[in-house]
Amino acid sequence: MIKDALKERTLTPQEVRTILRTDNKEIVELCKQADIRPRKNEKGHTYFSYDEVKNLRKIQAQKNEGHMSNPITSKAPLAVTGSSVRENSAAIKNILTSLQDLESKLSDKIAKVIDEKLEGMDDVVVELIRCKTDNETLKQKIVDLNKEVYQLKNELNSYRPVALGFYKKKEVYIWE
Repeated sequence: MIKDALKERTLTPQEVRTILRTDNKEIVELCKQADIRPRKNEKGHTYFSYDEVKNLRKIQAQKNEGHMSNPITSKAPLAVTGSSVRENSAAIKNILTSLQDLESKLSDKIAKVIDEKLEGMDDVVVELIRCKTDNETLKQKIVDLNKEVYQLKNELNSYRPVALGFYKKKEVYIWE
């Protein structure tokens, strides 16, 4: 009964970090090695089963024992012979040249696409400038016509009806 309770018990990532005495990055690596995928509950929180944590602990112990007993697997640099240095150098040069070729091809393709998209923009800009100048001239015509309408209304208001449909122009003094 206790074993069943332990099997059904779930552990949060914080508890797993405490049990394994490690950080999230190493837990992710251990999960990859053990082929364990953390599950999520109905609230979306990540959890591990007790058995999964036991497996992670075993893998961590094996990993730690491997590092202790085999110094070659540590992160110390390996001895390199002269011929392998030349081969590595040639391989690096090949990688760099292929990256440069890829970069130039990509930039050429992007430039071509941009040029195609902007091809008609010159005509649009010229048309926009023409429309703007036409708009300004029309605004000026409106101002001139408003002035003329004002003068004509003043002229019309200077006539007063006399009798029998006759009108007489009243003298308007303009101060200049």
